[in-house]
Amino acid sequence: MVQKFSYNWLTEYLGATAPTPEAVADLLTKHAFEVEGMEKIDGDTLIELKILPDRGSDCLCHRGIARELATLINQPLQSDPLEIEVLLPITDKIVVEIEDADDCPRFTASLITGITVADSPLWLKERLAAVGVRSINNIIDATNYVMFAIGQPLHAYDAAKFPQKDGAYNFVVRKAVAAETVNLLAEGGKEDERIVSLKGGELLIVEGAGNTAVGLAGVKGGRFAGVDSSTNSIIIEAAHFDAGLTRRTARGLGIIIDASKRFENEPARTLPPLAQQNIVDLIIKIAGGECVGFVDVYLTEKNPQPVLVSPMNVNALLGLNVPVSEMVSLLKRGGVTVAQDGQSLLCTGPLARTDLNIEEDFIEEIGRVYGYHHVVSVVPEKMVLTEFNQRHIFCEKVRLSLLIMGFTEVITTTFRNKDEIGLLSSMASDKCFLRSELATGLEEALTKNAPFTDLLGTAHTSLFEIGTVFTRVDGVVAEHFSLAIGVRLKTTGYSGKEDALLLQTVRQLEADLGIKGNWLMAAGLAELNLSELISKLPTSNQYVSVPKTEDITYSPFSIYPSSSRDIALWVGTDTEVSSVATLFKEAASDLLVRVTHLDTFAKDSKVSLAFRLVFQSNDKTLAADEVEAEMTAVYQACARASFEVR
Repeated sequence: MVQKFSYNWLTEYLGATAPTPEAVADLLTKHAFEVEGMEKIDGDTLIELKILPDRGSDCLCHRGIARELATLINQPLQSDPLEIEVLLPITDKIVVEIEDADDCPRFTASLITGITVADSPLWLKERLAAVGVRSINNIIDATNYVMFAIGQPLHAYDAAKFPQKDGAYNFVVRKAVAAETVNLLAEGGKEDERIVSLKGGELLIVEGAGNTAVGLAGVKGGRFAGVDSSTNSIIIEAAHFDAGLTRRTARGLGIIIDASKRFENEPARTLPPLAQQNIVDLIIKIAGGECVGFVDVYLTEKNPQPVLVSPMNVNALLGLNVPVSEMVSLLKRGGVTVAQDGQSLLCTGPLARTDLNIEEDFIEEIGRVYGYHHVVSVVPEKMVLTEFNQRHIFCEKVRLSLLIMGFTEVITTTFRNKDEIGLLSSMASDKCFLRSELATGLEEALTKNAPFTDLLGTAHTSLFEIGTVFTRVDGVVAEHFSLAIGVRLKTTGYSGKEDALLLQTVRQLEADLGIKGNWLMAAGLAELNLSELISKLPTSNQYVSVPKTEDITYSPFSIYPSSSRDIALWVGTDTEVSSVATLFKEAASDLLVRVTHLDTFAKDSKVSLAFRLVFQSNDKTLAADEVEAEMTAVYQACARASFEVR
């Protein structure tokens, strides 16, 4: 995920030890993340970072990046919004009921009264503008600020609009039923109506008095009890929701925003109460008021677990020789607790790092902080292979045989709009199924490529594909490797004459491979279950040597249609085909992209040569008069060479 970070904001946590923006970019590039860009704007420098998936839990916020930089420069954070004590009083004015602890392990809410909703102070507007967020009011801005500061999304409700039950505000976290609706806030906090009908199974936050959905948990807050200029009491929600469920809901409904992206990366479960203390302090500072208290329902704790790390494994995996004492120092710089346990190190990651779970995670941490530039490239020693990939060797033999016969390999999509095996979540409406055979995709490729025979200089279109297909066997999804070959003799589709050529190809392939296959053949297409065939073959350790082809320079192809013209000439008996083709190329412009010799016909003392000339532009579709002008130049050149156009 690409995220913008304000250098000025980072320096609030790093203090005087903060490196320059250029040094920050260099450190992060070498040790942590890709820097997508830097931009100086209004006395600040915006640094755009591509946060890796495993670090989305702690580094999609300014505190996370500042902590990362502090680790790399071996300095403590001068100000850490997570190193605070939660001093908020407990209140019985808020009641929380959670249907399933797996869906929502932790839910916190705080009640603040006596606030004044107004414009945010300039410094807050500037902080949010730096990361591309529009200011709305001081309360909404405060929730966004804390999210971009420490990575915990929050949502604010107008307490006066939130119905009470038995003198308390009741929150219920449960799954939605099919066709249930929720009225969501529009983008940017606008008041536009946006009612979403649910499929069932999405996680909802519901007010317990009337069982009304007030938001999609982890995805987006609802319009219910929205904060406006008349609000003087608010409830702030900060919770932890299941990452997988949040992702499925966000993707399924097409609602992907900053909050959902953070929840689906599973931030630490310790964040909600810390976020509450941060936002209560901020709101009282910029909007006045008093915190009545907060509630913290923590059903399932999940704290970092100690992991044994072998120093021998560290150096073996990294290819380094780092002393144990330095390993300990490098880990402690990142907030890892390290204890000696015999010959191993017992390592426990900091609360904010949910990505440090196994030995390899800590080894990676040592390697990247130490610096991968210390790793020296070593050429592996040559070894005699004792095992061979039977499928790879056999498929290479198939490829070589078909390439020699003039076929071209293609790779078509694995997804179909209709087939046997459906997907739970598809990328598009026409990609909802996995293919059960290759022939359909190959037929589509033949249809698309057949019109280009003139442009490619081929007599017909011959394609093949080797790939995995998916079927259902006895009710269980199974997959196997398949080979499909196809031929088209016409540019307009199957003519019926392809089957003879296809059968000839199949027989030649079987002769080359020394096998007989159970082919499925229809309409110029043939398919074979390779997995079934290979399982019956004797083991082979014979490599396939593919002949070296001439060097080819690749260039972009034109997206515009080509235009073909045929020409036949009477020439002398000693005239070579290549010399006539050269004459055409010299007479025409760069629009002449291919010359194909079609036929030679001898009569008496003369010889007739027939050619097909193909014209194409990289910039536009050629008009008929432009092609005729090219042909006129060719005719004139032929006349000068004493060739007679037939």
